[in-house]
Amino acid sequence: MKSRRIFIKQAGLAAAGVFLMPSLAFKPSKKKIGIQLYTLREQLPKDVKGVIRKVADAGYTEVETYGYSLKDKFWGLDAPAFKALLSENGLKAPSGHYGIDHFIQTGNTEELKSYIEAANITGGSYITVPWLGEELRKNLDDFKKIAAKLNQAAELCKASGLKLAYHNHDFEFKAYGDTHGYNILLKETDPKLVRFELDLYWVVRSGQDPVKLFEAHPGRFPMWHVKDMDKVNPKTNTEVGNGSIDFKKIFAQSKLAGLKHAFLEQENNYVPDAFGSIKKSYDYISRELIPKD
Repeated sequence: MKSRRIFIKQAGLAAAGVFLMPSLAFKPSKKKIGIQLYTLREQLPKDVKGVIRKVADAGYTEVETYGYSLKDKFWGLDAPAFKALLSENGLKAPSGHYGIDHFIQTGNTEELKSYIEAANITGGSYITVPWLGEELRKNLDDFKKIAAKLNQAAELCKASGLKLAYHNHDFEFKAYGDTHGYNILLKETDPKLVRFELDLYWVVRSGQDPVKLFEAHPGRFPMWHVKDMDKVNPKTNTEVGNGSIDFKKIFAQSKLAGLKHAFLEQENNYVPDAFGSIKKSYDYISRELIPKD
């Protein structure tokens, strides 16, 4: 992580050791079951303190933020106040979703630096890119340009003690001949700088196998979105364990992936309601997918 060449070489050898021997990697724990707060996007603006309390009451110990801006902050709370709210409820926020389209388009770092500042104040480890505007990703050359920009953004994050990660949807897996955009991002970003947050739902919905990605790129997926697919309508979500995704098979390879943080996410179709839904998913994840501590 430092700039000296010797250290980098040593770190690279150490990382290679972990990739070759995945049993040395992180083991999932009930202490690190998180939720992407976008799941509760309807409730948060109305009562951020109450929602955060209910998240903790459901059993979650980590959250992933979204939507921060200098204007709106974290649902009206500045970074120190939001950090205090998390601490009051025994929660940590290791990652946040921060859009960097403006940086990719212009190279202007002002907005990105504001995200880095907020993440550092709230105790974050990752600046996670949640989405790319359609105008940025029209062909493979665009994905190559994006990869270069991700490397640049990751250098800025590294200088402030943070890491950069990239979160996928399904558009990255659109075929261009015998490859797709996600392959470009994996191959042309520096593995020492750019990590990936794998949204398992979107990977499966796009026809890909998460385990094959782990095998091809071991250790590059320290974060996952755990989001299930409705058995009747694949375009909708359901509580984890109720759908068609074989999470047990996927979690069995968590060491190979390099998993450190698993975030429940559900975007629609909540049963019986949003808070009941996140509790049902937490119970299944903690009971069926995470080894006994």
